[in-house]
Amino acid sequence: MKTISYIDDMDTWRSEFSFNIPVKVRFSETDMYGHVNNVSPFIYFEEARIDYIRSLGILLDMNNNEQGIIVADLQCDYLQQIYFTDMLRVYVKTAAVGNTSFDLHYMVVKGDGEIALTGRGRVVYINPEQGRPIPLTEEMKKLLLK
Repeated sequence: MKTISYIDDMDTWRSEFSFNIPVKVRFSETDMYGHVNNVSPFIYFEEARIDYIRSLGILLDMNNNEQGIIVADLQCDYLQQIYFTDMLRVYVKTAAVGNTSFDLHYMVVKGDGEIALTGRGRVVYINPEQGRPIPLTEEMKKLLLK
C-alpha cells in the first residue's frame, strides 16, 4: 500500500476509527468513465465531518455571527477507484486538537472492506464577523478528544 504522510501504521490508524456514515455513490458523482470524480470525496468528507461534530455534542449555529468553523486545509489520498452504486462507509476521527483548530482524519471503506480513500484536514474555529480564529472552549476540546 502507498505510504501516506499522516499515517504511521495503517492497522493502528484504522483501528482508531469508530464514527462513520454510509454513502451510496450517486450517478452525478461519477465521470464519463463511470468512476467517482476526484472532487466527490471532499463532499463525502464534509458530510461525515458535520455529522461527526454534531454527534460529539458540538452544536454550531451556522446563523450565529459570533462563532463558526471553517476548513483551513483538506487533502485526499486516492487508493482505489470507486464506482457508481458502490456502498461506502466514511469514517472520521479527531487526530489532534490545538488552541483554535483541530485536525480530522478520514477513511473511506468500500463494501468489501478495502480502504479506497484516506484524508486529513484542519478545521478552524472562527469569529465570522472578524474572520479571525478564536479559542476552542475547554468543553469543545474535551468532546473532540473523547
